[in-house]
Amino acid sequence: MDYDRPIPPDETRRISVTFGMLYVLTFITSIPALYLFQPVLDDPVGYVTGAGDTNRIVLGAVLELILILANIGTAVVIYPLLKRENEGLALGYVAARIMESTFILVGILSVLAVVTLQQDATAADQRMFGSIAYTLAAIKDWTFLLGPGFVVGIGNGLLLGYLMYRSGLVPLRMAWLGLIGGPLIILSGVAVMFGVGQPGGALQGIATLPEILWELCLCIYPIVWGFRAAPLLKGTRRAAAAPPPIPPEAAPA
Repeated sequence: MDYDRPIPPDETRRISVTFGMLYVLTFITSIPALYLFQPVLDDPVGYVTGAGDTNRIVLGAVLELILILANIGTAVVIYPLLKRENEGLALGYVAARIMESTFILVGILSVLAVVTLQQDATAADQRMFGSIAYTLAAIKDWTFLLGPGFVVGIGNGLLLGYLMYRSGLVPLRMAWLGLIGGPLIILSGVAVMFGVGQPGGALQGIATLPEILWELCLCIYPIVWGFRAAPLLKGTRRAAAAPPPIPPEAAPA
């Protein structure tokens, strides 16, 4: 996609709807997956030593694999538009989504490893396997804190919020939700890492609200109304920033 080529309204609409639908997909996969993983996360030892529901955990893993695809898709789909505003930051948003998805993937592997322990455990080694399962569940908790609980603040919050604010693709007040929510997620995540508050506790829950509203807006606004008619869609922003050509008569001999 050329910087200076005007983007037709139908192409912009297609991008905005796809972008919004992918954000909807992140919600309908991440929330059920977190619920499905609870038997492993709440009582990993009991899950290994008891008759844990394997299909429930595997279903949660499949949902989070779809979540990874949707996460990266949200960045790739809108990259051709955002790079017209700032190519470096747009690429940074793609990288942040990939990094977040990497943490999610490590968490998936952790819970699936617990499932394997539960299937292979015998009466003699259940105690040892239970300790390993506890460690794996702790890894899953850390991946949630560092991925959705920290990297999201950088990518979805600061980078995407700034790019949307500068480009004018969404209302400015809406973009401020990302610019405010991003730092709050980062600060609350760091606070939890240092023992100030509990993961998923009141502090982190309140700090996450602006980011949740921001992402809900990214689900609804692009699908219902589409992106606004910003200058970058007309290919004028970079053209205006370019220096005027030198007249032939003024050129040095």
